[in-house]
Amino acid sequence: MQEKYMKYALQLAYQNVQNLNGGPFAAVIVKDNQIVGEGTNVVTTANDPTAHAEISAIRDACKNLNTYQLTDCEIYTSCEPCPMCLGAIYWARPKAVYYFNTRKEAAKIGFDDQYIYDQLALSIDERSLQMHKIDLDSEQLPFPLWETILEKVEY
Repeated sequence: MQEKYMKYALQLAYQNVQNLNGGPFAAVIVKDNQIVGEGTNVVTTANDPTAHAEISAIRDACKNLNTYQLTDCEIYTSCEPCPMCLGAIYWARPKAVYYFNTRKEAAKIGFDDQYIYDQLALSIDERSLQMHKIDLDSEQLPFPLWETILEKVEY
């Protein structure tokens, strides 16, 4: 069954390139041997830097399953997930991820995420993107409010 879903992810990625919809990436999410979500990379056509295949597939599966977690799901993706997608995958909590191409293979065709991996390994003050904490007095602080809400849905 794993080969079937990977083959389908590769077919979607191939068609995505063929149709000029975006990069050569696609992902399929499976639960109980049923495809519950799919997505392709549409970064350039949607003008959305977060519209990677895995993110699109996670959004589709969560919508279809009416949930914010993909427990008991498997993700089949045409390429090893980038740092952004890997973070989203961890948040979605699937039980497994299967990929075809490696990040090194992706780098060879112009999709090199090594800079991001390197930046994430640095402390905040060493990163090339400047980040500044702002402290101020406010009566509307969301964190203390969150702690008091009894009906919250924790995730």
